[in-house]
Amino acid sequence: MSGTNHTSGTPEKSAETRDRPLILVVDDFEDNREMYAEFLQFSGYGVAQAANGLEALEKAFALQPDLILMDLSLPGIDGWEATRRLKGDDRTRHIAVVALTGHALAGHSKGAREAGCDAFITKPCLPDVLVAEIRKMLEPRGWSAENRRTGGG
Repeated sequence: MSGTNHTSGTPEKSAETRDRPLILVVDDFEDNREMYAEFLQFSGYGVAQAANGLEALEKAFALQPDLILMDLSLPGIDGWEATRRLKGDDRTRHIAVVALTGHALAGHSKGAREAGCDAFITKPCLPDVLVAEIRKMLEPRGWSAENRRTGGG
């Protein structure tokens, strides 16, 4: 892998020493990735991006993000398979994965959870709804609503 494409412009610290949560945004549409990244940065998160499942796996292993926003419909290795691989690996099984999909069918939500997703959000979603879900996922992992370490996790 040739470097990391952080939108924050600064190298990320290890998961234990970061001063704010790192979110890996995985979506094959650049406009979606950039929109999520900008809003998440505005909301106080560090952000890294991946355009496909393989890149998501590489960045998850290298960066150890606190949470992954995973589009399920990706070229090559799709979000379903990438999530299965992440949850099946000791290095990444602890990372929260929030599925993002344009498919609102009940079966997709159940399938996403079976693949290992911790939460499921249908696109398009309001930015505040997305941040609320991220906070809900990060709080038990030691991050406060203000993106500060709480000593847990």
